[in-house]
Amino acid sequence: MKKLLLFFLLFSLVSSPVWAADPPKLNGQWSGPLKVPGGELKLILTIVPLSNGTYYAALDVPQQRISRMPATATVKGLDITVSIEQAGSRFVGKILKNGTMLQGAWSQPGLKAPLTLKRLETPKPATVAGKPPLTRPYREETVSFYNKEAQIRLAGTLTTPAGPGPFPAVVLLSDSGPHDRDMTEQDYRLFGSLADHLTRRGIAVLRFDDRGVGQSQGSHFNTTTADVVSDAQAALSFLRTRRLLDTRYLGLLGHGEGANVALLTAAEPASAAPAFVVALAPYGVPGRDVVRRQQLEIMRLIGSNPAQVKAALNLNQEMIRIVRQTPNDNQARGKVAALLRFHNTDLDPHMARARAVQLTSPWSRYFLDFDPVRTLSAVKCPVLLLGGADDLQVSTSQNLPPLKKGLKNSAATAMRLPGVNHWFQPPMKAWPVVNGDPQPVFSPKALDEIREWVFRKTERPRPAPTTGEQQKKQLVKGNSSGSGGKVSR
Repeated sequence: MKKLLLFFLLFSLVSSPVWAADPPKLNGQWSGPLKVPGGELKLILTIVPLSNGTYYAALDVPQQRISRMPATATVKGLDITVSIEQAGSRFVGKILKNGTMLQGAWSQPGLKAPLTLKRLETPKPATVAGKPPLTRPYREETVSFYNKEAQIRLAGTLTTPAGPGPFPAVVLLSDSGPHDRDMTEQDYRLFGSLADHLTRRGIAVLRFDDRGVGQSQGSHFNTTTADVVSDAQAALSFLRTRRLLDTRYLGLLGHGEGANVALLTAAEPASAAPAFVVALAPYGVPGRDVVRRQQLEIMRLIGSNPAQVKAALNLNQEMIRIVRQTPNDNQARGKVAALLRFHNTDLDPHMARARAVQLTSPWSRYFLDFDPVRTLSAVKCPVLLLGGADDLQVSTSQNLPPLKKGLKNSAATAMRLPGVNHWFQPPMKAWPVVNGDPQPVFSPKALDEIREWVFRKTERPRPAPTTGEQQKKQLVKGNSSGSGGKVSR
């Protein structure tokens, strides 16, 4: 899978419809097979309601290594339309069986076919012969911390190794889009996997719900990349109060946009900066340049001809120009919506308006002019820049070199991992097969590189004993020394 962010479809936010009765709960994932020449493609549609009453929607196509491709969604009664205009793709259908099924037709250049999407059940913890899940060899507790600058409370999970400590720790910062603390995507949990791996090996991990997601307060729609820096600083401040953690070694590990948040935080004064940064798939060029590269990738993947590619690029560049040169949101939205309908007369006016609202959001305006290298000379801590050679969203050849060059005052290491995609998964052929289905996993090679680099930059206490009785004693001893947490079960 791969997380392709075609910018002008990014964060598809639409107003909630007016219902004559309570609407089906469109919150989750729906999946189904799309018949194409030569076989089938599995499509997965994700819809997440946000705290401001709008929706985030995205499309996955695992066989094409596409993940979280943003989509514009509109709902009227029981009718739903999911549109990827720049890719020329659209799903039009009905919401059936109280929201558990979406049935309709998929269309794209050269293809129109019926499509039925069924709601995916949330995976449950594994059990053996009816027994509860196995005990993890570390402490796990639900926590919350306060961002004084934004005046919001953020909720998450802190995992701490067994033993008395003190332990180094990292805060995990998510990619663009609203994410829960595990960065859950279907049956893949990027941050959940990473936290488990690191904590088992002596590194404490704090992961938390994004603003306006899960148990965290705030608004995702109104948040820019720079705003999230205060979330990272609040998380570090919280970790400094934990008695089991080594305050000399509190770092940040970010993915995608989160990696750039980590670098921005590291450029702050030393008192608020992390001890080290791990940047997974960070942006190294201005947002508008990232947009163009992503647009080319998505058009290539759907097999567009040169004329279609040129038309899509020109439309997107014109919308960029309008947004950047029109500071008044209402004026910019009117111009963008009119432009979209001029190029696609079948486009619903409400959908055009929703796209225009998204393009003029605080996040979008910031991203267009965001230059990731501008503050890098102020970064003094060690930095690991890690990218996947198969990342179609954040090209390593485009983004890693300028970051490495800009970190001239930091001990920076840049690595490109063959076969790894944006979600840091290995090729599908390397995934374990469970009940006949390949299960996505975090790249073992990437885990090794992250772990060993952090080991080299920190000091850790001796590993806790791993036998059952000794492990239990260490957990109890650690809790009595002031963790305030509960033994994980």
